[in-house]
Amino acid sequence: MPQARTSDSNNPAVHSNYYEAPPVDPAEPEIWCYSDRLCYSPGDSIAFHVSTTAATYSLEIARDALALEILFERKGLPGQRQVTPSNASVVGCGWSSSFEFKIPADWRSGGYRVTCRIDTGDAVREQHHLFLLRGNRSARQNRLLLVSATGTWCAYNNWGGSNHYEGISGADGNQFSPVLSLERPLPRGFVVLPDDAPRAALAATPGHDEAVSYPHMEWAYANGYSKKYASTGWASYEKHFVNWAAVAGFEVDIVSQYDLQLHPEVLEDYPCLVFIGHDEYWSWEMRDSVDAYVENGGRVARFAGNFMWQTRLEDDGRRQLCYKSRAMTEDPMHATPRITTSWELPQIGRPGALTFGLNAIRGVYAGWGGCVAFGAGGFPIYRPDHWAFAGTGLGYGDVLGAQSRIFAYEVDGLDYVIRDGLPYPSGAEQVPDDIQILALGLASNVEVARAIDRQSLFLGSDDCELHAEILYGAVTPETVALAGRGSGMIVAFRQGKGEVFHAGSVEWVAGLLRRDPQVEQVTRNVLQRFLNR
Repeated sequence: MPQARTSDSNNPAVHSNYYEAPPVDPAEPEIWCYSDRLCYSPGDSIAFHVSTTAATYSLEIARDALALEILFERKGLPGQRQVTPSNASVVGCGWSSSFEFKIPADWRSGGYRVTCRIDTGDAVREQHHLFLLRGNRSARQNRLLLVSATGTWCAYNNWGGSNHYEGISGADGNQFSPVLSLERPLPRGFVVLPDDAPRAALAATPGHDEAVSYPHMEWAYANGYSKKYASTGWASYEKHFVNWAAVAGFEVDIVSQYDLQLHPEVLEDYPCLVFIGHDEYWSWEMRDSVDAYVENGGRVARFAGNFMWQTRLEDDGRRQLCYKSRAMTEDPMHATPRITTSWELPQIGRPGALTFGLNAIRGVYAGWGGCVAFGAGGFPIYRPDHWAFAGTGLGYGDVLGAQSRIFAYEVDGLDYVIRDGLPYPSGAEQVPDDIQILALGLASNVEVARAIDRQSLFLGSDDCELHAEILYGAVTPETVALAGRGSGMIVAFRQGKGEVFHAGSVEWVAGLLRRDPQVEQVTRNVLQRFLNR
């Protein structure tokens, strides 16, 4: 697929904003697709919105599990090239419905890959989309419910030019957009990836004489994939958990994170919610649903990291807002607790740890670029007698997941103190009363700049300065230094009638993908306990 690029660096793979968009030349072959929602129930109708230069195209739907199960295919659908606004990232593509399909009542819950395909005569071109299918209520009592991190999918989707990180928005056309539409295609790599696509985390500890590199961005640029494919998406995170669970004997239903706000009844009767991977963007109402679920006896297994930003949804969940570092000056709700910035901002009054025990602002980067590049790679264990570590053989000071590199690339932590060789919350922030810190490693918001590095580092000072402002009320050399030191933790606690286990790392799923036996054992321990097995 064609990509538009802007470059202001001798390493455009890392320092430029490159993205997919319809080509300027209407004669260039293309096909794009999105659906009217991300999540459906059996029996619902889906409207597919397709734009293509071809006279006809085919559309295929397959359940994306251990084996790709093709369930529907239609060839010879009439094609139409639809007009795309230049700011489609913000306002949506606005394409008319091209094909409608009613989901059979007997289709199982899961992630469904949609492949739109055209034949140019010289080559076949494909574009992939994904929708989620909820489960039937009658079978929930013995099943896990995986809540896909769709808020983060939206935040990193740069199709059309802008996301919550980079963009073509603003007066000069070079700012991220605080408003993003879900009515646009998913970028290349969010749905399908080759097995050799690099993950965001470093695959191994670099040599002391190796320059800092970002293999995932360099691979993406060279191969025409989204710059953010390794940061989020079905192909990098949720799919791997679903496949592992199937082999391990767990039944899994799937919903969208937006369902937590728009359809909170989807949680009813499930004994355990699972969160996996990079799960960074949440609305107030989404947290309400999870908090109520736990208070009423539900269990939460969170194998995910980077719980950072409050969002708002508009237009029945078709638009996501997050003003982030610009919230105090640009967010229309900047004077209220619904301001879309870090949960730790005092005026919000709802620290992230009150829901999941940990927060991103005390953690963040490890095993990525020049941040803790020579670290342990796993979680150092402090309380090995906890039930979560049964059968692992791990003792005090051992490291969980070092070989599979699960402690990366963004982790969540707390301010802490060490007493008698054990970590405890310091009392500097609100946390659940019953919380135990089971494992603890170090993270950083600052890349180490060594003379050997041949290129400018990816991270600037913005993250660290924002954290300093929120945590300490001012940006000074002292507060920036404090904010630069973070941690990543595994915690467990009871809340109301329920229970939460949180392994605060984006890359926990790498331990399942790479079949790390100790990571697998901990995961089984948590899920079996929370399913009352």
